[in-house]
Amino acid sequence: MAEKKKSVSIKKGDTVKVIAGKDKGAEGRVIQVLREEQRVIVEGVNRVKRHTKVVNQGGRAGTTGGIITAEAPIHVSNVMLVEGGGVTRIGFRRDEVTKRRPDGSTYKAERSVRISRKTGKEI
Repeated sequence: MAEKKKSVSIKKGDTVKVIAGKDKGAEGRVIQVLREEQRVIVEGVNRVKRHTKVVNQGGRAGTTGGIITAEAPIHVSNVMLVEGGGVTRIGFRRDEVTKRRPDGSTYKAERSVRISRKTGKEI
């Protein structure tokens, strides 16, 4: 039996607020979504320092050493979407749309849209 793909309702580019952890209360834009691990990387949140060594690759230019600060992933359960000045949960609604086939005929189909649980508006 095939494994079910894990879904994450937070998308790249969303503005989120951290609701738990050391950066609680911080807001930032989602840079990357790691769907399999159910984690997101948020701009300016959960910053970690990495100490790297100088690497020379046989006379070619290698990497420079030093202390690099970067964002680490945070679990999606620790963030909420910011919408209209406050945070909201995310829901889904199925909208019926009319699509057109290459031969010109039309048919009815459904598409899934994200909605704000607080306001009911499409995100």
